[in-house]
Amino acid sequence: MVLLVISVIFLILTFVAMNRPIHPNLLNTVSTVRTVSIIGIIVGIAISCFVQVDAGYVGVQSLFGKIQERVLYPGLHFINPLISVKEIDVKTMNYTMSGVHDEGNKSGDDGIRALTKDGLEVIIDVTVLYRVVPENAPKLINEIGRDYEDKVIRPIARTKIRDFCVYYDAVELYSQKRDEFQLKISKSIEADFQGRGLILDQLLVRNIALPAMVKGAIEEKIKAEQEAQKMQFVLQKEKQEAERKRVEAQGIADYQKIINTGLTKEQLQYEMIKAYKELSVSANSKVIVMGDKNSQVLINSN
Repeated sequence: MVLLVISVIFLILTFVAMNRPIHPNLLNTVSTVRTVSIIGIIVGIAISCFVQVDAGYVGVQSLFGKIQERVLYPGLHFINPLISVKEIDVKTMNYTMSGVHDEGNKSGDDGIRALTKDGLEVIIDVTVLYRVVPENAPKLINEIGRDYEDKVIRPIARTKIRDFCVYYDAVELYSQKRDEFQLKISKSIEADFQGRGLILDQLLVRNIALPAMVKGAIEEKIKAEQEAQKMQFVLQKEKQEAERKRVEAQGIADYQKIINTGLTKEQLQYEMIKAYKELSVSANSKVIVMGDKNSQVLINSN
């Protein structure tokens, strides 16, 4: 387009120069400039008639400020040389609002401060994953412009989060109802995006910062619950150990009862003889006394 404009300007200048008195030595120069200008116009028109749209983008056409409905998809296209083409990114994008400095799209502290049902202020960090609907890109640019992140993504996300925070206590947002909170916000934002040519891929609630006093109370509660669970485990272990000892004692008592009621004098004497027999065949020196106090036999084995 630049080459085309420059060539047209030089061509006009040559026509102006030819209509005025001019030194004969400059006529050849003017003629050469005119020829080059005509060639430049032809080349400029040829170049301006072709435009390439890269992968992951679509082209939005504008003719004298009026947005055209036809979308240019990735590839090479032949267009009117007077049309300007703006590439719009249709890949998944993310917009982050964070209370951590320089972590989000805006520098500084950009966390979303919202009031909960119990009147406490929480700071919420959020990432919005979204993309532009390719066929709706002309409508988006015509109605909102290319700065749709600041005009749509940011204000809608912040407003919806504040609107839904008032239905939950701070502790609920921090613990058991965090997923429910995130899901409700996602559905509400998704509905608003659809009417503007945007698709919400996912909403990520990255962090919820509670007031210091609430956070301290939660930590104390968690610590107390952990101590209670630990004590319950110790008591259970002690009960199991006591049960083990009771079963062991009962087994010993049952064994002794069986021995006392079922073992006769003759059986004891037989078991004693077997023990002496095993002892007598060992290689160690020993003295064996057999029999009761009325009849004893002394055996000395070396």
